[in-house]
Amino acid sequence: AEDRPAAPSSPSPMIVSQGSDMTRVLLLGGTTEASQLARRLSALGIDAVFSYAGRTDAPVAQPLPTRIGGFGGAEALGRYLKDESITHVVDATHPFAAQMSRNAVAACGSAGIPYCAYERAPWVAGAGDRWTHVPDIAAAVVALPDVPVRIFLAIGKQNLRDFAAKAQHHYLLRLVDPPEGPLPLPDAAAVIARGPFDEAGDRVLLKNHRIDLIVAKNAGGTGARAKLDAARDLGVPVILVDRPGLPPRRIADSIDKVLAFLGHRADLGV
Repeated sequence: AEDRPAAPSSPSPMIVSQGSDMTRVLLLGGTTEASQLARRLSALGIDAVFSYAGRTDAPVAQPLPTRIGGFGGAEALGRYLKDESITHVVDATHPFAAQMSRNAVAACGSAGIPYCAYERAPWVAGAGDRWTHVPDIAAAVVALPDVPVRIFLAIGKQNLRDFAAKAQHHYLLRLVDPPEGPLPLPDAAAVIARGPFDEAGDRVLLKNHRIDLIVAKNAGGTGARAKLDAARDLGVPVILVDRPGLPPRRIADSIDKVLAFLGHRADLGV
């Protein structure tokens, strides 16, 4: 949530890439980078479909035809790729949407369709950062202190229930959508906001809520990094959950590299 149903836009015209084949892209989205890439594909007139997992009530509108919801596993995704004549898959999902990425790698491998992950680099600690790295959410829960503290739980809404095991703490949550029912934590408050955030604003947030500790996922990028910079400035320690392991896959770290993967020259783009 620290990184949307809108009416699908009209389809972009299909164009011929610099190879001889027609290009039709499935863009698996949900990140700021995915939205940036969608705008570039639309501007270039590349035929593409934008796919949201559907975990937020008001997804950001895209300039591409948009589908919302899961595929039902790798096999079902493979059928979708065939039925929709998809020629390339670009996976720009959140770095912690591991099952979707695994399914995409498997489906593309079975179907013989080129796959590329458009992935932002993970955050790296610098001077003054007080980070403790843990491998997963379960380890983050274990790493919490026994004495009650005030925690900014900046992990979205999917894993909140795990932290009920440490119910002595006060938890501050930042969610994209208002919770549909009671929060699964006995002592918690929620701030409803959509990034990107800035360091000054997050510094105020941490001060106003008297935060002693932050728990976050190592999502990378700039839109959600502000809380870490604010924590460094205020001397607040951070428990940072490492990214889940994924199978070997092609990775691009820029839009130009994604366009090269699709067979388009970036210098001829918009």
